[in-house]
Amino acid sequence: MRRIAIIHDWLVVYAGAEKVLQEIINIYPEADLFSVVDFIPVGERDFIANKPVMTSFVQKLPWAKKKYRSYLPFMPLAIEQFDLSAYDLVISSSHAVAKAVITGPDQLHISYVHSPIRYAWDLQYQYLKESNLDSGLKGWLAKYLLHRIRKWDVGTANRVDKFIANSYFIKRRIEKVYRRDSVVVHPPVSLEDFTLCEKKEDFYLTASRMVPYKKIDIIIDAFKLMPDKKLRVIGDGPDFKKLQLAAKGCPNIELLGYQSFSILKESMQAARAFVFSAEEDFGIIPVEAMACGTPVIAFGKGGILDTVVHEKTGILFKEQSVASLTEAVHIFESVVFDYKVIRAHASKFSTDEFSNAFKQYVEAEYKNFRLNL
Repeated sequence: MRRIAIIHDWLVVYAGAEKVLQEIINIYPEADLFSVVDFIPVGERDFIANKPVMTSFVQKLPWAKKKYRSYLPFMPLAIEQFDLSAYDLVISSSHAVAKAVITGPDQLHISYVHSPIRYAWDLQYQYLKESNLDSGLKGWLAKYLLHRIRKWDVGTANRVDKFIANSYFIKRRIEKVYRRDSVVVHPPVSLEDFTLCEKKEDFYLTASRMVPYKKIDIIIDAFKLMPDKKLRVIGDGPDFKKLQLAAKGCPNIELLGYQSFSILKESMQAARAFVFSAEEDFGIIPVEAMACGTPVIAFGKGGILDTVVHEKTGILFKEQSVASLTEAVHIFESVVFDYKVIRAHASKFSTDEFSNAFKQYVEAEYKNFRLNL
């Protein structure tokens, strides 16, 4: 009987990467689970089927629960300490270091890549600027550490037998950074949690964590120039007060902060369109909006190109700028959308679609691998 190991970067919150992990565990419930750290509370562990998690030495370092990201320089060493020699199939779910686990010639390692380490590669400059590490002694130290991580990251790509990318955008990143090919299996979206609504109200919606790269400020500034159009903003985060100040005195813009899933869902169903200005690896929330039959107005770069069809399920704008978004809203209002078609398009990204494609690929590769031993 074969033994399977699943490796995840870190278990701290339940977000997009963890939704993928959840479905991989559902496909292979017999697998053992490894992670650099595991700080998921006792009552919130259903998504990993309440499995025990083998963790690294980083788990026990001081203040690791809140400062685990500060230990990134130690994570290459940490991930390499997992002894996986007893396993026949190793599956890593990686956006940082998980793909670098060490396996032998008789073991198949398949890595599902959410992205090569974002803040070490093409997003390095944005990360350093947002962290106030683009100058000074700390800045130079951060740049040196990222330099070392890049060298390590490229070197460890050869430890992976087969790559799976979560979008064609990430497929290109894998080719650029690792010079390796990959297949694309889009992340699972829980479409059963969203229902079609053909009765739309007169407001636009955006929802996300309030952090700089989400570019919520562009959306707010655009709607400040369109006082006849209502914007509803859902979400919380470090930039919330800054964005609240930016929207001050604009009665057409409503910042609701964090809201429950039920309120988010109701807003998604009722919105005239969902507005999305970030450059994401994939972007689950626009697909959730489309599952409600709601068109998406989005920045046309990154994983969004896999999900939004221009003038069929939404409108794509070319630049992360107020002018480009404003123009896209005006174009949107001249197009007639079929909400049922939008919902049908979203169904291509369902949990079942992911599970079937992922399992089919892994099983075919495993069979071929064993035949060639």
